[in-house]
Amino acid sequence: MAEGKKARIRVRTVSGSYVGDFVIPPMRNRVSDVLNEEQRLFINLTDVVINDKERADFVSLNKNLIESITQL
Repeated sequence: MAEGKKARIRVRTVSGSYVGDFVIPPMRNRVSDVLNEEQRLFINLTDVVINDKERADFVSLNKNLIESITQL
């Protein structure tokens, strides 16, 4: 099975800022392609920095709470 490609993104939500690696599946080309899938309710980030200080290996964010996304 193909891995897909990683993109480093910054996600701003109502509760904070998250910088992490986002995996774009092989059948998609852009972060927005994945975000626009209606059946996907959460996005998963790995190697995450939360609010520029705390670190986490994995974070799952509800798409309804996202204010903005920037690809780094």
